[in-house]
Amino acid sequence: MKIAILDDYQNVALEFADWTSLDADIEVFTSHIADPDELVARLAGAEVVVAMRERTRFPAEVLARLTDLKLLVSTGQRNAAIDLKAAAEHGILVCGTGYLSHPTAEHTWALILAAMRNLAVELPAMRAGGWQSTVGTPLHGRTLGLLGLGRLGSRVAKVGQAFGMETIAWSQNLTAERAAEHEVTAVSKEELFSRSDVLSVHLVLSKRTRGLVGAAELALMKPHAWLVNTSRGPIVEEAALLEVLRSGEIGGAALDVFDTEPLPADHPLRTLDNALLTPHLGYVTRDVYEIFFRDAVEDIVAYRAGEPVRVMSLT
Repeated sequence: MKIAILDDYQNVALEFADWTSLDADIEVFTSHIADPDELVARLAGAEVVVAMRERTRFPAEVLARLTDLKLLVSTGQRNAAIDLKAAAEHGILVCGTGYLSHPTAEHTWALILAAMRNLAVELPAMRAGGWQSTVGTPLHGRTLGLLGLGRLGSRVAKVGQAFGMETIAWSQNLTAERAAEHEVTAVSKEELFSRSDVLSVHLVLSKRTRGLVGAAELALMKPHAWLVNTSRGPIVEEAALLEVLRSGEIGGAALDVFDTEPLPADHPLRTLDNALLTPHLGYVTRDVYEIFFRDAVEDIVAYRAGEPVRVMSLT
C-alpha cells in the first residue's frame, strides 16, 4: 500500500502516530502543492491520501484523475475543500478524525492580546535594543462582539468575561435564550458591528456565511475596533477588508485565516501595519496533531480490515 501524507509543513506527522504498524510505503509532503496537475502527478499510485484540514483542494476534476485513490483521510470532522459527492461517484471513501476546538479559542486570545498591546511592534523593538513606543488598550470595560456563539464563540466569550468585557453576539439562528446561557447578550447584526471594540468571527464557512462580512458591515465598525478571524478567510470579503485597513477606518485586523493559503509572499495584507497575521496556527498544537494522526492511522487500519471508518457526511 502506498500512502501520501500532504502538507506536513513541520515534518512531524510520523512522530505523532505508529505509522510503522501499517507496513506501507509512506511518502510525506512537507511543502504545499497548489497546481492540480502537479498534485495528480505526485499522488500517482497512492491508494491512501492523508490531507491536513483544507490545505489542499480536492475538486471533482482532481478526484477524477486520481485513479489509484481509494481512501482519502482528512484531519478534522469536516473539509470544505473536498468534493464529497464527486468522491463518492468515483468510489473514493472519505473519512475524518477527531478534533479539539479549544486550541483555536486560545489562539484567538493570543491575537486579541497581541493586537491590544501592540506586540507586533514591541517584540521586535526589544530585540533591536529599543524600549516603549506604543500605548496599549485594556480589555476591561470594552465590548467583545462574537459573530457566532457555538463551541468556539462561547469559549472566547467566557475569557472575555473574565477580563471584564461586555459580551454580545449575533448569528443567523442565535436566540436571546441561547445567548443568555453563556451570559452573552444577543443583538442584531448591525448592533454587533457598531458596538464591538473587538469583533471575533466564529462561524463555519458555508454558502450562507461566505462573504457575510463585507463593506457594509465593516463600515459600521468603530474607528479603533479590531476584527479578529480564526475561522475561515472567505467569511470576510478580502477586498473590503483591505480597503478599510488601508484607509484606517478601523483599528486593525488580526487574522489567522485567509482566502488563499499559504498566503502569497507578495500579498498586500503582509504590507499593512494594522494587520496582525499568523499562518493558520489556531489548531496547530501537539494535542490536536496527536489526535489527527492517531485517528488517521486507525482509519487506515479499519479500511484495510474492511471495518467501519469515520465516514464524512455529505450534509
